[in-house]
Amino acid sequence: MINYLTSLGINYVTILVVNLILSAIAISLERKNPTATLAWLFFMAFLPGIGFLIFLLMSQNISKRKIFKYTAEESEIYEAFLSKQAEAFRDGTFQFNDSDLVPYTDMILFHNRLSESFYSQNNDIKVFSDGTEKFKELFEDIRKAKHHIHLLYYIFKNDSLGSSLLALLEEKAKEGIEVRILLDHVGSRSLNSLLINRLRKSGIQIAFFFPSKFKYLNFKANYRNHRKLAIIDGSIGYIGGLNVADEYIGKSRRFGYWRDTHLKIIGDAVISMQIRFFLDWRHASQQTLELSNEYIQNSYSLGSAGLQIVSSGPDSIHAQIKQGYIKMITKAQQYIYIQTPYFVPDESIMEALKIAAVSGIDVRIIMPQMQDHLFVHWASFSHIGELLPYGVRLFMYKNGFLHSKSIAVDDIICSAGTCNFDIRSFKLNFEVNAFIYDKATTRTLRNLFEEDLYNSFEVTFMDYQNRSWIVKTKETISRLFSPLL
Repeated sequence: MINYLTSLGINYVTILVVNLILSAIAISLERKNPTATLAWLFFMAFLPGIGFLIFLLMSQNISKRKIFKYTAEESEIYEAFLSKQAEAFRDGTFQFNDSDLVPYTDMILFHNRLSESFYSQNNDIKVFSDGTEKFKELFEDIRKAKHHIHLLYYIFKNDSLGSSLLALLEEKAKEGIEVRILLDHVGSRSLNSLLINRLRKSGIQIAFFFPSKFKYLNFKANYRNHRKLAIIDGSIGYIGGLNVADEYIGKSRRFGYWRDTHLKIIGDAVISMQIRFFLDWRHASQQTLELSNEYIQNSYSLGSAGLQIVSSGPDSIHAQIKQGYIKMITKAQQYIYIQTPYFVPDESIMEALKIAAVSGIDVRIIMPQMQDHLFVHWASFSHIGELLPYGVRLFMYKNGFLHSKSIAVDDIICSAGTCNFDIRSFKLNFEVNAFIYDKATTRTLRNLFEEDLYNSFEVTFMDYQNRSWIVKTKETISRLFSPLL
């Protein structure tokens, strides 16, 4: 008995020492992010050995790798254009369609420099609030395609919606239209090889982002291409929160009605969307596809909306979309309306919202009452609970599932796209958003927000204080691991 206990003690000490060594390795690998390091250490303490293996799988640092590349000619032309536009903004010679946008010159310059995003102001924008309407119009635009169809989605399922879209794309490919589909390997893992081979035989080009080299092991699984883009003939672009699956058109028993925000854009901003697709496609497919006049069309839009397409991802040390959100928050004078399915931000967003609310800005956040990721849901509640004493108001959407990722400020600027208000979107996912400088579009998002309030209930600070100890425990544990969610 004594020998058994001694052996057990030695084995425990060995495991403890090995885990300490592995934890030290984790600290050295993750030293750029103290918060994430601490979360990983707790995780490895709970799961000795196994936790470190998961760390190796999920915590590669790719921020120093430039994985998206322009050709030398493209880089020279694009950099010259950005510099010329930036100079016009700095010296005050740029002519705005709307003089009320002049105070936002610094925000436009910010995205010009940090995100390499040019500003266009001839865009027509249509806002969709659910998937049925969006996909009906997308299908119609695809039917009219004359040269190419480019699709980029995080989730693509071969259900009734997905199979209908694929059947249409096969028809277009047989007509000689160039069809390219780029999918995230994790999000679209349900597509089988037989289907993929069939699509390729029909003439459709399909590529996967960060595909696994092993069947059940993907060392880049933590980095997902969460972008959703559709570009038809270089003249029409779609961007927003809707993936391709039946739940996104309200056909899921679990979720019921699916409330989302998606945009259809016609104008020069589509050029930026096309460039984004090309950069992602080149990396995933390893094809040397060139940006020619066939893919970059002169806009026939009669719109007047100002717009910048902004991308972010773990390949950059800058969190461009998150910092764009902060810029919008700090510019607010009247209100900030935020919709997000997940709210797990870092301290910079938290502080900006606290300052805005205490300064008298009407800050409101709508989240879904329904839970699709339990840990993320409770972590979200914990973060918003911290904002309630400062005057931020929280509303829980109860008419199905709210998946919209949008922010509207002062009836003049807004943003919608793929980026949630959470650490995963800010630091781990590849995202893309439209930053819009337009009163009409911002008012549309504000009106949709106010309509959603009728299908929501408010959670006050008193309600939050009265939550049960079980809920408090769930929040505490979830928040502890929020940097890993």
